[in-house]
Amino acid sequence: MMIQYRELCEDEIDRELFRGFIRRQNVTKCWRKQEGAWRIKDDPFIDDWSEKDYQTLIVCLKHTLSEKGFVYAAFCDNCLKGFASVEAGVFGEKQKYLDLSCIHVSEDLRGMGIGRTLFDAAKEWARKNGAEKLYISAHSAVESQAFYKAMGCVEAKEYNQKHVEEEPYDCQLECAVVSDF
Repeated sequence: MMIQYRELCEDEIDRELFRGFIRRQNVTKCWRKQEGAWRIKDDPFIDDWSEKDYQTLIVCLKHTLSEKGFVYAAFCDNCLKGFASVEAGVFGEKQKYLDLSCIHVSEDLRGMGIGRTLFDAAKEWARKNGAEKLYISAHSAVESQAFYKAMGCVEAKEYNQKHVEEEPYDCQLECAVVSDF
């Protein structure tokens, strides 16, 4: 199986693009911050996208590109199997973050290194566009957090209040895009 990676253009982002993409994630345990400490809690649910969620995603990804952001995708047999997006516009008290607004891999191809390739491309784009760090409002599922930890993410030093309000159960993370050596 060969995976092809490339940037997406605004005009190719439509509902048909997602025809072979499987969002489904069977979540059993999540990280929760309670009394200032992170703990794993049982919180079973199935995370999937409704048709309305897909329509919202399409609008958001098109907006990302119209604002000069980055959308990078993985394809297998011409079917979308993963994508990542980074918003343009550095933010934060010291203007050092760029927002990794999406990173998703289709359920049928998770664990095969696609997420790592997408994440690395997002970091490189962020570095080239003036960021010191990627900011991630990340799914709290244990498996998702294990991925982010493997990518070098840590708890964000500065929380983006908009993300906290939109997704109160997400873990607010950051990842340096440049090495300190």
